[in-house]
Amino acid sequence: QVHLVEFGGGLVQAGGSLRLSCTASGVTFSSLGMGWFRQADGQEREFVAAISRTGADTVYADSVKGRFTISRINAGNTVYLQMNSLKPEDTAVYYCAADRWGAHSRTTRDMISPLLYDYWGQGTQVTVSS
Repeated sequence: QVHLVEFGGGLVQAGGSLRLSCTASGVTFSSLGMGWFRQADGQEREFVAAISRTGADTVYADSVKGRFTISRINAGNTVYLQMNSLKPEDTAVYYCAADRWGAHSRTTRDMISPLLYDYWGQGTQVTVSS
């Protein structure tokens, strides 16, 4: 049974920073491609960032490029999302997701699609006040 658990959400003022983490269990973490998505109230889930199983490849949504950084430590079964210069429009529930076929070749278009991902965490709330 694969479990993904997110940590690190909370309330922060605009311009502040938060670091989200997501820990996986029940699976060989180094085989997984990983992604972060978010969903604001009344809106569809949207892609934020993704990282290949080795960490060599990363992809970001235009809205977070230059502010957010995705990284992973395979030995610790954890993927991170460092979020800097936060804006009120970043307010959402953030979800981590895992692609169990991470060893397969993935295009950027693949990595940004929620359809690629097989496992999802329960989400963590991030609220940015103005």
